[in-house]
Amino acid sequence: MIKKLFIAFLISFLISVNVYAKKITIIVFHAGSLSVPFSKMEKVFKKKYPYIEVRRESSGSVQAVRKVIDLHKPCDVIAVADYTLVPKMLFPKYAKYVKLFARNELVLCFTNRSKYAKIINSKNWYKILAKQDVKWGFSNPNDDPCGYRTVLAIGLAGIYYKNLNIVKSLILKNTNITWKVEKNKVIFEVPRSLSFNPERLAIRPKSVALLGLLESGAIDYAFEYKSVALQHHLKFIELPKAINLSSLKWKRFYKRAEIILGNHKRIHAKPIVYGITVLKSAPHPKEAKLWEDFVTSKIGADILRECHQTPIYPAKVIYSK
Repeated sequence: MIKKLFIAFLISFLISVNVYAKKITIIVFHAGSLSVPFSKMEKVFKKKYPYIEVRRESSGSVQAVRKVIDLHKPCDVIAVADYTLVPKMLFPKYAKYVKLFARNELVLCFTNRSKYAKIINSKNWYKILAKQDVKWGFSNPNDDPCGYRTVLAIGLAGIYYKNLNIVKSLILKNTNITWKVEKNKVIFEVPRSLSFNPERLAIRPKSVALLGLLESGAIDYAFEYKSVALQHHLKFIELPKAINLSSLKWKRFYKRAEIILGNHKRIHAKPIVYGITVLKSAPHPKEAKLWEDFVTSKIGADILRECHQTPIYPAKVIYSK
């Protein structure tokens, strides 16, 4: 009897070992600004779930969504820097809900070698960027929320400072982005094929791709998220709340700037909120849910906070109708 029990136990043990020996890989598409916190989360997550491998692909959030809806690439979880991309582009075919789990704000980054670094501040930043010997950058609005948020923020700056020449000197003179003023709003339109003046401006698919240019001195200034600036120990200018898209109190004012992207999606400026969801087509939905739950857990919120990002805990859920 003892021998039979031992054999049964041994078989059960070997089965359990085999189950956990078989690695399951989940694919996570995410915003570039989540790279640092997700890297830290992954290390903790692996200790808790050693049989799950997390393969992360960083990109601009719009690019991440396009990988799913246009390229049909396999993906389990998608986490974007603008939660509204999920309802606008993934509901109801690809996702049935989105969890709002983090906030951020726009800042203008620079280094000691940046031109006019000693005199730039939160009041004269747009005048510095307009100088002919200054080169600055932002991410492609068609690929990355940080990019279209930069254009929207500059539009809001024109309204806030009562000086629409800010928009003309920074955006219209340096890109083929067009605009119009309509009913007390500024409305931008981004061509599908975006072009820009490389002598004055650098545009990349995702905002974190500008960091190397900034640190090497190839550009003087770059619009980034505050969390990214702090993670990379960069100097930065904090913009007024009316411009930096961080404040719920300024929500009504933010709506005075809109942008139409190359895919004809219309977006109005709003407070920056990140979203995450498990896709309906997830190859490993059970394991994907474990990752999503971990990201939105108390531990995930603590890691976000450590990485200078404001968590929304508990996460708010919006469901597809």
